[in-house]
Amino acid sequence: DMIFNGLKKMYKKKILPVEHMSQFTKFGTSQMSAIDFTAKPMVLLLGQYSVGKTSFIRYLLGRDFPGIRIGPEPTTDRFVSIMHGKIDKIVPGAALCSDMNKPFRGLSSFGNNFLSRFEGVEMDSPILKNITLVDT
Repeated sequence: DMIFNGLKKMYKKKILPVEHMSQFTKFGTSQMSAIDFTAKPMVLLLGQYSVGKTSFIRYLLGRDFPGIRIGPEPTTDRFVSIMHGKIDKIVPGAALCSDMNKPFRGLSSFGNNFLSRFEGVEMDSPILKNITLVDT
């Protein structure tokens, strides 16, 4: 916590004024929030279709996650953020971006077309206590 608090203070004192002065948020990402400093690391799996990204995630989790689709043809037509949660559920992208406790607020600037292709999955898995996986 001490390191995260130090990073937050440094951001607010040194970096944020430069962002405001240069109007960085008009052409870059939005201002960082407290959740951006405490969020778990995200691992984004990229690659051609049907090379095993979703199967690899299933292996790491030890089971299927809600909404999983695996097949020889392209099956993942969206970005799926797989996070830790007490119960299994699927969360629409727009809801994730409006949740102050999730690090996805900056994605709302990509518009409704992107948000309709973005969703979150919450499930109980030991590995998700330390990272968030993003399937593509």
